[in-house]
Amino acid sequence: MGSYPAAYQPGAGGALTVDRSFYRRIASAQDRRRQVESFVIPPRSGRAWEVPAGSVCRIVTVDGPQVGDLNVWNRHNPRERMWASRTRQLQRAHVSTHDRIWSTLPYLRPLLTITEDTLAGYGPDEHGGRVHDLLGTRCDPYVNRLLTGEDFDFHCHSNLTRAVLPYGLTELDVHDVLNVFQCTGLNDEDRYFMKACPAKRGDFLEFFAEIDLLCALSTCPGGDLSIPLWGPDAGDPSEVCRPLGVEVHRVDEALLAGWTPPEPAPYRNVHGMRMPD
Repeated sequence: MGSYPAAYQPGAGGALTVDRSFYRRIASAQDRRRQVESFVIPPRSGRAWEVPAGSVCRIVTVDGPQVGDLNVWNRHNPRERMWASRTRQLQRAHVSTHDRIWSTLPYLRPLLTITEDTLAGYGPDEHGGRVHDLLGTRCDPYVNRLLTGEDFDFHCHSNLTRAVLPYGLTELDVHDVLNVFQCTGLNDEDRYFMKACPAKRGDFLEFFAEIDLLCALSTCPGGDLSIPLWGPDAGDPSEVCRPLGVEVHRVDEALLAGWTPPEPAPYRNVHGMRMPD
């Protein structure tokens, strides 16, 4: 397949330009950060947590390959949340080091920047698969009922719904996800496929919080996706479900010199309308 220029091209020094030297400094200065939170999310479960602006968060495959579905909000305004489709356009359909997750309108700013990814060298594989997927979204009990006629309460949508309840959010706040460690692509029929997760024990995806964040992560009930969830070959994936670890680290203030949280988009939200005389 030939290469064709991306539609969204950054201008020199523009909003899409990333100061890679800054994020490399954040990633490499392991001795200049302090862990402030660490926990493990059990299989087929979910949890929400806060990541203050200027901090680093790491998601780890603590016990082998496992897919996780990640949601992200502005901690102080949940109407601002990750925008998967725009991130696909401004970054890539599968994100890695120095890619950003962008927020919804009318804010449109980076919520986080990926600083380190131990699977950065994976893909495209022989089927065109890549990891850390923004093409698809979370599994949910509504689609499961549609496909199987049965109810199942531990899909990622449900896990995320339960996870955010302590923060005053509901099912209506759960949104399209970053499928961390998930290997996906489009086949010759332009249809979405999922492959077995290539992560090994100890692999991780790490990101820098550009603003105060609320994050929620589901350990997918499909586990490492080596067993199909639907269709003629569907089986019980419970044996390939594993936990995921989460770490939050405070960064030495000196490392943040020159960095400031990004402002919302400067468009004035007028949309061509004027108040009547």
